Amino acid sequence: MKKTIIILISVIFISTATKAQYDAMFTQYMFNEMYINPAYTGSKEAMAINLTHRQQWVNFPGRPITTSFTVHGPLSNNKMGLGISVLNEQIGKLSRNLVYLNYAYRVKIGENGHLSFGIMGGIHNQVNKLSELKPTEIGDAQISQNTPNIISPNFGSGIYYYTKKFYVGISIPRMIDDSYLFNSTGGIIKSTKIDPNKFHYYFTVGKVFDVNENLKIKPQAMVKMVQNAPIQYDLNVNFLIKNKIWAGVSYRSGADVSALIGVQVNSQFLVNYSYDYSLTKIQKYSQGSHEITLGYLFSYKQRKVVTPRYF
Repeated sequence: MKKTIIILISVIFISTATKAQYDAMFTQYMFNEMYINPAYTGSKEAMAINLTHRQQWVNFPGRPITTSFTVHGPLSNNKMGLGISVLNEQIGKLSRNLVYLNYAYRVKIGENGHLSFGIMGGIHNQVNKLSELKPTEIGDAQISQNTPNIISPNFGSGIYYYTKKFYVGISIPRMIDDSYLFNSTGGIIKSTKIDPNKFHYYFTVGKVFDVNENLKIKPQAMVKMVQNAPIQYDLNVNFLIKNKIWAGVSYRSGADVSALIGVQVNSQFLVNYSYDYSLTKIQKYSQGSHEITLGYLFSYKQRKVVTPRYF
């Protein structure tokens, strides 16, 4: 039974990867949006480091396992931002790595607002180890050999407006579709091209409300759109209690409900954990999804971080 399941999930994700690009999914995206919007780069007052690890559909063979690492900070009196993001993902027999350099330029709007324009560029490395699968039909040419080791460039762009307690952004984080095509004889052809029909558009928005000195509420939403596919959205609300404890709930359209708990160890160091309960039939075969985030905001000598960052 387990062999059947791992073949099934591998074929599903390999089929997705061979036909169109896709983006990694994080429940805690709202604590570090640099992966989906380069204009977010350097939006904090000092250098920031973020590490997120996600174990999706625990106990499900071949499940997605994703790790993201980002580091970014402001330059030139906060007029620019520079950062790097690295992502590793294992899904069944698919393995891929992404490395991006991010740049943002900011314009001050009014007393408290900033409008940021960002670009990102980097490389994808991807390989599907199809030969390790055990097909139900002997001699299936399409899974008898590994796909070539793709190393291809990619780039994206975004716009991000923010104040201390509000933000809104729109972005296209990856503009090149790097995929595989099978010919009539089962041979594998590498395809790398710009295809606007496969762009993933992200729209994010969030705001912090002060209820009293001990409680803040932070609702936010993310909408993801791609041509010829249903619109996907995440709705989240997080509570910050006494500037120490984060607690929240999320809903991902047609997919999951999530709970989050975190500790703001101090104004610079954050630890968060979230659990996703799937609303699909896959929950019968797994124990949900787990995600942990570690975030650290460095304090420059001339700048002291005195309150937690909300975004």
